[in-house]
Amino acid sequence: MRDASVGFQCPECVAQGNKTVRQAQSVFGGRAVTTPRVTWALLIVNVLAYVVETLSPGVIGTFEMYSGAVHYSGEWWRLITGAFLHAPLGGGFSITHILFNMWALYVIGPELERRLGSARFLALYLLAALGGSVAIYLFGIGAVGASGAIYGMFGALFVVARRLGYNARNMLWLIGINAAITFMIPHISWQGHLGGLITGALVGGIFAYAPPKSRNAVQWGGCVAVLLVLVALVLLLPPFAYQAEFSIPG
Repeated sequence: MRDASVGFQCPECVAQGNKTVRQAQSVFGGRAVTTPRVTWALLIVNVLAYVVETLSPGVIGTFEMYSGAVHYSGEWWRLITGAFLHAPLGGGFSITHILFNMWALYVIGPELERRLGSARFLALYLLAALGGSVAIYLFGIGAVGASGAIYGMFGALFVVARRLGYNARNMLWLIGINAAITFMIPHISWQGHLGGLITGALVGGIFAYAPPKSRNAVQWGGCVAVLLVLVALVLLLPPFAYQAEFSIPG
């Protein structure tokens, strides 16, 4: 038996009563989040991947986002795995690449996860990462980094802030400054940043503006539609920049 406000209750009665209690929901649907577990999990995965690639340099060549390998060799996994790798230490690169991305994930991730719920936040992150990779596939050669997903969070947070009636001016400044850095500093993939930003803003809009009466259907249906469009772009279109760079006939 268990102590109750009045007398005692059997464990079976407590368990049955808990089933009838409605779970608190986040602002845009899904279970309310107290601890941003998905954010922490993504941080851990990115850091572990960085350790592995540092110890085994061949990991980059096998899993980085590379347009030619995706199109001509069918190595589709690169569209996702490249978003969990970062420029390795040494060879002219520094640790700032992963530090900046993980700092942004640490700062913005928990806020978005609490607003959207864990499942929706994970969908947003992965779709933005894929959107960045698809843009690299179409208009770039290759890249690594979580920047597409990070810029996707920027875009989604701006849309969510507007939907909730907050002043989103600071987010515009943040996006503008990072966009300027993207084009000012060499060896930064503007394609991945732009693709992630657009995809994240689109998915964020689907989550934020879905009608309450059919919220789940619209939100998850919209995510599936975005996924299908991104996959179709890769299946139906060639990597334009790669073909131009290496003069491969289409």
